[in-house]
Amino acid sequence: MADQIPLYPVRSAAAAAAASQRRAAYYSAAGPGPGADRRGRYQLEDESAHLDEMPLMMSEEGFENDESDYHTLPRARLTRRKRGLEWFVCGGWKFLCTSCCDWLINVCQRKKELKARTVWLGCPEKCEEKHPRNSIKNQKYNVFTFIPGVLYEQFKFFLNLYFLVVSCSQFVPALKIGYLYTYWAPLGFVLAVTIAREAIDEFRRFQRDKEMNSQLYSKLTVRVSIYTCIGLYKVAMVCSMSLLNFPLKRIKSLGKVQVKSSDIQVGDLIIVEKNQRIPSDMVFLRTSEKAGSCFIRTDQLDGETDWKLKVAVSCTQRLPALGDLFSISAYVYAQKPQLDIHSFEGTFTRVGLLDLELNQLTKALFLALVVLSVVMVTLQGFAGPWYRNLFRFLLLFSYIIPISLRVNLDMGKAAYGWMIMKDENIPGTVVRTSTIPEELGRLVYLLTDKTGTLTQNEMVFKRLHLGTVSYGTDTMDEIQSHVFNSYLQVHSQASGHNPSSAPLRRSQSSTPKVKKSVSSRIHEAVKAIALCHNVTPVYEARAGVTGETEFAEADQDFSDENRTYQASSPDEVALVRWTESVGLTLVSRDLASMQLKTPSGQVLTYCILQMFPFTSESKRMGIIVRDESTAEITFYMKGADVAMSTIVQYNDWLEEECGNMAREGLRTLVVAKRTLTEEQYQDFESRYSQAKLSIHDRTLKVAAVVESLEREMELLCLTGVEDQLQADVRPTLEMLRNAGIKIWMLTGDKLETATCIAKSSHLVSRTQDIHIFRPVTNRGEAHLELNAFRRKHDCALVISGDSLEVCLRYYEHELVELACQCPAVVCCRCSPTQKAHIVTLLRQHTRKRTCAIGDGGNDVSMIQAADCGIGIEGKEGKQASLAADFSITQFRHIGRLLMVHGRNSYKRSAALGQFVMHRGLIISTMQAVFSSVFYFASVPLYQGFLMVGYATIYTMFPVFSLVLDQDVKPEMAILYPELYKDLTKGRSLSFKTFLIWVLISIYQGGILMYGALVLFEAEFVHVVAISFTALILTELLMVALTIRTWHWLMVVAEFLSLGCYVASLAFLNEYFDVAFITTVTFLWKVSAITVVSCLPLYVLKYLKRKLSPPSYSKLSS
Repeated sequence: MADQIPLYPVRSAAAAAAASQRRAAYYSAAGPGPGADRRGRYQLEDESAHLDEMPLMMSEEGFENDESDYHTLPRARLTRRKRGLEWFVCGGWKFLCTSCCDWLINVCQRKKELKARTVWLGCPEKCEEKHPRNSIKNQKYNVFTFIPGVLYEQFKFFLNLYFLVVSCSQFVPALKIGYLYTYWAPLGFVLAVTIAREAIDEFRRFQRDKEMNSQLYSKLTVRVSIYTCIGLYKVAMVCSMSLLNFPLKRIKSLGKVQVKSSDIQVGDLIIVEKNQRIPSDMVFLRTSEKAGSCFIRTDQLDGETDWKLKVAVSCTQRLPALGDLFSISAYVYAQKPQLDIHSFEGTFTRVGLLDLELNQLTKALFLALVVLSVVMVTLQGFAGPWYRNLFRFLLLFSYIIPISLRVNLDMGKAAYGWMIMKDENIPGTVVRTSTIPEELGRLVYLLTDKTGTLTQNEMVFKRLHLGTVSYGTDTMDEIQSHVFNSYLQVHSQASGHNPSSAPLRRSQSSTPKVKKSVSSRIHEAVKAIALCHNVTPVYEARAGVTGETEFAEADQDFSDENRTYQASSPDEVALVRWTESVGLTLVSRDLASMQLKTPSGQVLTYCILQMFPFTSESKRMGIIVRDESTAEITFYMKGADVAMSTIVQYNDWLEEECGNMAREGLRTLVVAKRTLTEEQYQDFESRYSQAKLSIHDRTLKVAAVVESLEREMELLCLTGVEDQLQADVRPTLEMLRNAGIKIWMLTGDKLETATCIAKSSHLVSRTQDIHIFRPVTNRGEAHLELNAFRRKHDCALVISGDSLEVCLRYYEHELVELACQCPAVVCCRCSPTQKAHIVTLLRQHTRKRTCAIGDGGNDVSMIQAADCGIGIEGKEGKQASLAADFSITQFRHIGRLLMVHGRNSYKRSAALGQFVMHRGLIISTMQAVFSSVFYFASVPLYQGFLMVGYATIYTMFPVFSLVLDQDVKPEMAILYPELYKDLTKGRSLSFKTFLIWVLISIYQGGILMYGALVLFEAEFVHVVAISFTALILTELLMVALTIRTWHWLMVVAEFLSLGCYVASLAFLNEYFDVAFITTVTFLWKVSAITVVSCLPLYVLKYLKRKLSPPSYSKLSS
């Protein structure tokens, strides 16, 4: 890639202008660029017209005999398109409003047109246009949008909007029915609590962003440079279309300063040290390695943590000294930015399912309010200004919709978040969004990343199989002994070696085969594994060594303790580390040779003649080396069993052992070799070079030449490598499955790797079949493959991203419907956009709650698309955890997070919400009874402080104490995850439970009001005293009836509220007759009414628990 960048000297302004004109002419002549003539992403292939008439079969009919014929499939369901008024009523109005709002936003926020850029190295001030800051921002608001944004988020709910209208109506004298503070004080308190909570959340986001943006990097002002920042766009795109130009120019001043990540500008020269995160997209200019190579990880782009080899721009790497980077005046010419794969600007605003359900219930309550008010006006006979009386009744019964509902729920959610973060069993857990903790108790689909989430991405060598004997982790010492003895024997033979023996050894390949000993077979297998790879050993430079001496080999420490391995795959590193553990160590490698150190300390040098890298098509890699001590040429190859089984010599054990290792979750590689004579290699090299020079079908010709060597190769061994799973992944996945949660694994890794991890992690049980979706490229292939999958039952699905995209293009509904029936789904080779698309499809098609969990920047889009996002703070950085609603440190913590905290949050929020509505319904029922008795007069029963005190100090503490209630102990919830299934059905908060609370409220409100009217004797003020006191006692007793597990704070809240009410009686002379409330008559009347209102409910609860106990009560007993 670096060698393809053309260089043009810039000698003068005129020359520069001419070069620009030539460059513009070149691009205009070249057309819109490569790929311009390709078909659009969603353009349909030229398929037969009959496919439009024959949709995918979704039933068993039509598959009795012919499995491949899809001409007999039943016709798809056709949906009639709504038109006219029907369309407008059924959602068209919402579509029109949304379209208008989007149009206004686009008009107000026109995106800047992206253009090609010229970026001068080390000179940001020369940039012609202003580029965005290199900062991460996860905040929802800024200083100007905070208050409007929070108010919009609150008043978009019908509940708060309704109370705003009611409060404003009190400014109209004809509609005023009480003091202003009785309406505005609760509303102001609700808004104050909400604004405070949002401000705290926003400040926490600001602190997290500040921590990430404050990371320091070394910026070169004149001298040493490793990278140059070219903007916040994909580096691969920029490098492929960049023109690097520089004339020589000497600058004498030198310097290096520390800058924050957010202060890095386009054009800055930045030093990136080893194991340091690259702060932005950059062009690789120079490295300390002679060859200009460097290993990087792209985990923030594709989630893969394996090391990838990159080469610096050749012209800057070849400069004589590092200081010469600032002796030139160079610039990068890059094409305009393309669509990035993810963006971290802002976070999604989430609304939980429980909030939506409560919003629906408040609309039902409003309907009941309107109906009740109309009934009261009707019973009045529409006398007088009936419309004014109607509005006054709406205000009198407004407590049917409790304004304290939102503030109680928001405070409860804050309490749940605090409990989660204080749980010692899941240390390090952070609640970043305090609005949806109850969503953790409603999840049906869990979509998880693989690398870094389910696995540690640390490979460990587990098994070596030679055909007749197998070695595991407990017998590796035997292999070490065999290797030591074999090389000791070779070394002793080499001591008396004479030159004439070399030809004899090379001619042994033509002698008849003899059965080798186990020791010699182990020797050959270990040597093959130590040579057939793309691993490079790296040594740290000595401390204090800097500047021009960094290339000197004398300044590096070549001890074993200072050596690390870098490769494009962690499997390769695991194999080389294993050969080191058994005695054969890779100590050096460059493009032309590699050196191995034997157990005796002897260094063996091998010349690398050819390298055939691994590709997803070939599924194998090979290398041809020459042993410099013997001049023996050997072709080594390793790869997947499906690719190697036809290459190696006949055997009867390979297929069986590969299956055994795969069932254990091991990643298998077959290793083979072929010894070549000098004549054979020269013939191959000639044909190989000629094929690489071909103009037509070069790839096919090169592959054909290489395949000429891949014949009758000697099978050496079969290796098994395990990708270590995160701690307790298997029991956690089993717990989630038992809880009724369906798990989908979305990964960017290869199909074989993803399938292997799905088996080893028990995402797919050993008894389940796996259906691997064949690659499809058009509609017909997708049609047939989906029909084949339709016949499978109770099997896991494994599908690649390319096939998934084709199927979603034509059969989106059918594919999602079939996939949702699978016990597990594995999507491999998925891009971040595809991950987010899959989550969105599940939400739209199933209407179930989804949760996405990941640990890398490539998982952010998936996390934000889900109803609930969980990020793991691990090796791949903090991007996922910062953008998620919840952040955990280990995957196993998700079990307790869902089973315990998800259950408690949902159950408590449901109980709290319904009880707050009951508190408003009961007093509205009493108002209705009172108005009915007194000739339907629109006169309030309780006024002023009584209404404010009822909703706050008199009942607030006991009601809010419901956030401490729990129906099942945490240990029981984890031991029996099946209890979680009931939560996903939403039975704790439904129209059924809501109607039960409505009936309870009507019964208790009627008893309290009628009882007070029947028992009072002289003055009306006694009715207020009796009914209000009985109401307070009833609410306190109902809280006790609702509680399932008592907490000492609940007892304190009950007695505190009762004490506050008794103490306030002395100051409520305006509402109560103090002389009357101190009499025994008052006490027995209040007690009688309270007992009649509560005792039947206690009896019913006792009978229900005896006759039809809930599932959790059976376990508790």
